[in-house]
Amino acid sequence: MALHRSFLIFTVMSSFATLTAVVVCGQVQHYYTAYHPYCSTTGNYSTGSPYQVNLVKLMGELPSIALANRGFQVDTAGEHPSTVFGLAMCYADTSWTACRPCLEAGAAGVQQACPFGREMKALYDEVCLLRYSDQPFFSAADVDVAFYVWQKDSVVAAADVPAFNATRWRLMARLAAEAAVSSLRLANGSEAYAAEAEDSRGAGAQQVAVPVHGLVQCTRDLNASECTRCLTSFLAGLSSSLPNYTYGTAKGYSCYMAYRVGDKLDITIPPPALVASSPPPLPSTTTSPLPDRTPTAALVAGVSVSSAAVFIVSAGVSIWLLLRRRRRRQKAREQELRAFDGDYNYNDEEEPLQDEFEKGTGPRRFRYRELAMATGFFSDEEKLGEGGFGSVYHGYLKDMGIHVAIKRVSKGSKQGRKEYISEVRIISRLRHRNLVQLIGWCHGGGELLLVYEFMPNGSLDTHIHNHDKVLPWHLRHEIVLGIGSALLYLHQDWEQCVVHRDIKPSNVVLDASFNAKLGDFGLARLVDHDRESHTTALAGTMGYMDPECMVTGTACAVSDVYSFGVVALETACGRRPVVVLRETQQGSEATAGHTHLVRWVWEHYGRGRVVDAADARLSGEFDRSEVERVMVTALWCAHPDRSLRPSIRQAVNVLRLEAPLPILPAKMPVATFVPPAHGLLSEAMAIVTDSGSSGSGTTSSSTVLAPQESSPTPR
Repeated sequence: MALHRSFLIFTVMSSFATLTAVVVCGQVQHYYTAYHPYCSTTGNYSTGSPYQVNLVKLMGELPSIALANRGFQVDTAGEHPSTVFGLAMCYADTSWTACRPCLEAGAAGVQQACPFGREMKALYDEVCLLRYSDQPFFSAADVDVAFYVWQKDSVVAAADVPAFNATRWRLMARLAAEAAVSSLRLANGSEAYAAEAEDSRGAGAQQVAVPVHGLVQCTRDLNASECTRCLTSFLAGLSSSLPNYTYGTAKGYSCYMAYRVGDKLDITIPPPALVASSPPPLPSTTTSPLPDRTPTAALVAGVSVSSAAVFIVSAGVSIWLLLRRRRRRQKAREQELRAFDGDYNYNDEEEPLQDEFEKGTGPRRFRYRELAMATGFFSDEEKLGEGGFGSVYHGYLKDMGIHVAIKRVSKGSKQGRKEYISEVRIISRLRHRNLVQLIGWCHGGGELLLVYEFMPNGSLDTHIHNHDKVLPWHLRHEIVLGIGSALLYLHQDWEQCVVHRDIKPSNVVLDASFNAKLGDFGLARLVDHDRESHTTALAGTMGYMDPECMVTGTACAVSDVYSFGVVALETACGRRPVVVLRETQQGSEATAGHTHLVRWVWEHYGRGRVVDAADARLSGEFDRSEVERVMVTALWCAHPDRSLRPSIRQAVNVLRLEAPLPILPAKMPVATFVPPAHGLLSEAMAIVTDSGSSGSGTTSSSTVLAPQESSPTPR
């Protein structure tokens, strides 16, 4: 076996061939199965490249270090641009004896699982997790689910499904919160729900307490918010994918959760961490005698020495080129930082803004250097999204220890510049739990940057239109209430009335607990409470704009109320503002036209079946009275006649059960209008944005002056 081990070393050093076996205590172990491994397909490394050398080195060391560190480890090997980032973890439902060979076999076989791939992530036999990449991924949650496992039997009767689902959600949400603050990022527990069971003595159905056991786990490189984000994302998917199954598990590359009705789950608490020893050095033919001086072993040693010499020379040249390139890149970045860290030339319009921030009444001022370093010099890998007037990047501020979202306004964009000024003048003074917090700002060298709190669950639109993971109703209901609470603060509870003018799902972001926060105040305007709250310029997104704004070019608080109504309907129905109508012709489905979401829901309301408009993907798992209340209130807010819409306080009172539900006309009112002068509308249209992916880039040609139906009355 000594000869066999030497041969493995030879293949690594000379030909860098893919390893085909794992040797543990002289025995060859089998490879574990990688379930649907993710492998990168571009920018592959080549045989003998520095990246492959670093990969082999890292995979050789990572399993033993992870096992000594309570079943988890992140580590790197090599220098940029050939650095390999790696992660290894044992799942908590796995025995310690099973995880050791899993990590060792999986690490040895990564080059077979993903030949020449610069990135791989794989779960091996549901036992362990291995990842590597040429890009840093530590501390950022990967919310992709690798696979689900489930079991469905008669333990949960149909009548018990609501109680079971409520208990399961409550249990898993509690465990997610506990795991996020646990040093092991691990939590387990149980809760019971009441179920009906036949009495063995024939006394009929009896109420029995049925336990639901749960287990959740995150990779330990995640902070509390990222762990929570991953687990809550999995929980939403678990609830929709496994509606009433008695056992279910979702395993991914950053977190894992499982539950079981009745029997307890297997769980292995990692043993205390051992002091990790340095990995043993590779055998050297120059300092240590070989245990077996057979001709074959000598030949292997000779070839290894020559291969090592060639490798050392090649590595030396590569390192020299790398250092020279790094010095050039560093010099260029330093020049960029010096240029941008200069003082900004403020015009008369911005001087009051500068004075206010320098007095300490607003958020913190950052230097360009800090924000550039936080985002990897605004690299594409950190880009979260792109809008009409700039891009948003993820960043990490080391001195504050927080993740942030940094908005970089497009250079030369006059409208973007106006929005920047509007944001810092308005949102910096607002404080509410349902508004995005502005942490800081930076303008220098022509750059305009805004720093916000980071929302790990992204924007609302990515969840309500996600066909893989259905957002449950209770979260949708809380989100609608949160948006309403934010608008109530803006319109009536703050010192001035703030007209947002661009309320839509993509401007509503969700924190780790799916609490809604309204953001993007670039189009917002301040209006005093004691005067008529109208603005004079048209702005907003097609499909969410008050129809009268398209005609008069003016917006006011009730225009925001209209947009809120559309967003509430979109959240409840899971449909975009423009609904595609379909009809069946000769056994096939065809498009029959389009209609606005408000009209489509109002038709259901007129037939007395407004709840039927709810998102079909919810499969009826919702409180019907809540759905009706949200939809009817939303229709009231989106009433074609501004004068018949509620104030945001009236709407919120209805949603909070503090006021009766209004009675609306059975048929959506139709009104006529007189369009304004062409020049006014054309000028105003210059800052109207299309809803893009929302599919609502059209507007109605009719707005409201004289409704044909009666006004709503409370019922």
